[in-house]
Amino acid sequence: MKNLRRVYISLGSNVGNKIENLKKAVHLLSLKVGEVSVCSGVYETPSWGFDSDDFLNACIALNTKLQPEEVLKTILEIENSLGRVRSESDSYQARTIDLDILFYEDEVINSQNLKIPHPQLQLRKFVLWPLREIAPSKIHPVFHKTISQLTDKCEDDSDIQLTSHLLGNGSANDFSKFNFIAIEGNIGSGKTSLATKIAADFNGKLILERFADNPFLPKFYEDQNRYAFPLEMSFLADRYQQFTDDTSQFDLFKDFMVSDYDIYKSLIFANVTLQKEEFELYRKLFNLMYREVKKPDLYVYLYQNTARLLQNIKKRGREYEQNIAPDYLEEIHKGYLNFIKTQTDLRVLIIDISEMDFVKSSYDYQSIIDRITNFTD
Repeated sequence: MKNLRRVYISLGSNVGNKIENLKKAVHLLSLKVGEVSVCSGVYETPSWGFDSDDFLNACIALNTKLQPEEVLKTILEIENSLGRVRSESDSYQARTIDLDILFYEDEVINSQNLKIPHPQLQLRKFVLWPLREIAPSKIHPVFHKTISQLTDKCEDDSDIQLTSHLLGNGSANDFSKFNFIAIEGNIGSGKTSLATKIAADFNGKLILERFADNPFLPKFYEDQNRYAFPLEMSFLADRYQQFTDDTSQFDLFKDFMVSDYDIYKSLIFANVTLQKEEFELYRKLFNLMYREVKKPDLYVYLYQNTARLLQNIKKRGREYEQNIAPDYLEEIHKGYLNFIKTQTDLRVLIIDISEMDFVKSSYDYQSIIDRITNFTD
């Protein structure tokens, strides 16, 4: 069995449905060249070296069994299948798809038909920016500089903008197989941001917890013993009403529902904040309500370590949250884990995002999407 080799390929399109052209290319590359391991975001750039419509550009890394010449032959076949017509002219032209091999491991090849590394990659911002996103420390085997260093020294002053498009890993990220996904996590874990992005990108009905105007919340952070019970009771009443209303209203134009909370969080927080007698009373009422609410068919728990949570809380700047104690966050996390351990009928996916930034990094975001859509019990 041949060893897998890492190959980096740039993609570009400026004719027709450009994003669909790129997605089709990634899918075909995954089928014919090898598994796509990393995919950059999609960048909009002006045409380079000629006057034409703007391009969409990206870079991917694949693990392949093919030799370099076989990779070249395959990507030329893919270009042809996607409508690319190569001219014998040396001048640049508009194209439905443009695929170029940037690196094949650390090999240096200088044959008549194939030159690796790509001889002009260090001159092109539209190649370097997406390549830096997925391989900033990759060392150019000829120049002996990292991609980050080459990007910093690149004299190309053309405009480049990161778009909101996602290419995925060549396989379809299908959320329609879910009815209801709950994204959960500790305070500041990013559950609202993730649920919002998933709903927007995959045609989901978004269900957000609405509590910003809860009058007891700022008071609770000032005096927990005094305001814990009215706070938890008001949360429970609001969540129950909102949750049942939102999950009972089916949207014909959406494929699934995704929320940034599950109503069971009420019991988790109450167990941390309430006195024993208060909690027993609270739990009786909660159990009656919980029987009636819709349960998610996938429960995603976003784990972030306490230090990262505190950074996120500080960054988002809610004044009443700035004095949250680390011990309180750790107790909340333990409460979630205890809940997860005891729910034998609940399909749970735990994702450690302590070292991720899925808002800024399309790679981190796509990694989470792949984990969710490929999840099996």
